[in-house]
Amino acid sequence: MTTQDIEQRVIDGTSWDEFCDRLKEAGKLIQRPETPNDAFNKAEGYRYLIRRLRGSLENAMEYGDVAFPRLQGSPNEGAKTGADNPDNYYQSCTLSSKYDYKISGTRGSVDFLAFSTKGGSYGKDGNLSPTGYFDSQKLQCDKNGYFELIISQSKHDDNWLPMEANTNSMIVRQTFQDRATEVRAEIKIERINATGAPEPFSAEKLDRGLQAAGNQLYGTVNLFIDWAESYKGHVNQLPHIDQNICQMAGGDPTIYYFHSLWKLADDEALVIEAKTIPECQTWNFQLDNYWMESLDYFNHCIHINRHTAVYEKDGGVRIIVTHKDPGLPNWVDTASHNDGTMCFRWIGASEYPDVETKVVKVSELT
Repeated sequence: MTTQDIEQRVIDGTSWDEFCDRLKEAGKLIQRPETPNDAFNKAEGYRYLIRRLRGSLENAMEYGDVAFPRLQGSPNEGAKTGADNPDNYYQSCTLSSKYDYKISGTRGSVDFLAFSTKGGSYGKDGNLSPTGYFDSQKLQCDKNGYFELIISQSKHDDNWLPMEANTNSMIVRQTFQDRATEVRAEIKIERINATGAPEPFSAEKLDRGLQAAGNQLYGTVNLFIDWAESYKGHVNQLPHIDQNICQMAGGDPTIYYFHSLWKLADDEALVIEAKTIPECQTWNFQLDNYWMESLDYFNHCIHINRHTAVYEKDGGVRIIVTHKDPGLPNWVDTASHNDGTMCFRWIGASEYPDVETKVVKVSELT
């Protein structure tokens, strides 16, 4: 379309109408016949749409300039997705492989810091395939903790995050063991040799942004409903799953993921046992709702990690999921949910031992 055609779409409301139609299509995903059909889960589903819409609009309209990129805090507690890790502070950014970029800032004391470039989009092909990776184990800082990291297709010495021809985004993960004591890395991104200022807002930017936001919303919600449905064959279990699927959806290459569904009656407990803890950067377990949003980790203890866990005498760990506090170590609160999804991660592990589960009556817990 010509610039005049796009301007006319904005003038006559076509851009907006098509965006609203796409929202209606996304809303129908919450009514997919296999999704939970109770008021509580449906309400969370529509809230999920609202949260993801907010994040998609911000990404497309406010953070979408690849020539003058800015880091967006996403996912976050108000825009969750894909079993977001309660131990993480996430940032993301749109990029273009035709440019080179530089991240600069201070390392802080956060336990683990990882940068990964991605290609693809939930709104286009449903994938965020990996195109480059760099983490704090290789990061070189000065004596004050300051560092610079180059993002480019051409190789650089020192701190370098690769891109490929199809790279269009980046994810930053800051993984805490103890948020109360660790200091977050403070970073910014800029295009190398950038001059001038961003182009002003325009009808074309509105039209393009609305299309991108609507497609991103639909693709994200549809993808993770598909994931939740794929777990129905192993409810209340945590088997090994296809890690390639996790990586193609934007997962960190240093993480080995276990995902599943959980479901508990009022008098039941889910007991999770990691009998062997391998050498690793960290590990954690979390509860999510059906839509794969982490549960409310500000007001409830919905996850356990390497730092917060109480270990068994043999070095293993037992986690207990119940609706009410049983007065035992490593309790994970269902936060008024009767079912949902769940995730166990080994991060930077030397091996990936099985994680065993069983459902018992709360009265049988000792």
